[in-house]
Amino acid sequence: MSDDETPGDPGTPGAFGDLGGLLESAQQALSAQADAANQVVEGSAGGGVVTVEMTGSGEVRSIRLAREVVDPDDIDMLQDLIVAALHDAGAKVTELQRKALGTFGGLDPSNLGDLFGGGGGAGAGGAPGSGSR
Repeated sequence: MSDDETPGDPGTPGAFGDLGGLLESAQQALSAQADAANQVVEGSAGGGVVTVEMTGSGEVRSIRLAREVVDPDDIDMLQDLIVAALHDAGAKVTELQRKALGTFGGLDPSNLGDLFGGGGGAGAGGAPGSGSR
């Protein structure tokens, strides 16, 4: 380093690494995550007797129940199957987002909104199945 260069000076090559490249990579990752948010995954439980359709952003679009799983005398089992299907779909959404983030895949996608000054990543509105019974 020469006498006229100051450590940490933005004009000094390498002082902060490649900020432009990092910003571009972050924008690509966020774009990929937005694309993933528009995809739809399906989670299931009980061998497919309960299925949940969820967007890549974590929005539940539908829940389907096979007739044979609806037993008025065993509501607790049905509730547990619905929660299990929601968890299965939520895990698939998380994996979809991790793949979309590529090199940023080590980050928790639900915290990305906070990282860039926004709220709500994938975890907005609570975890799938976190509602009360």
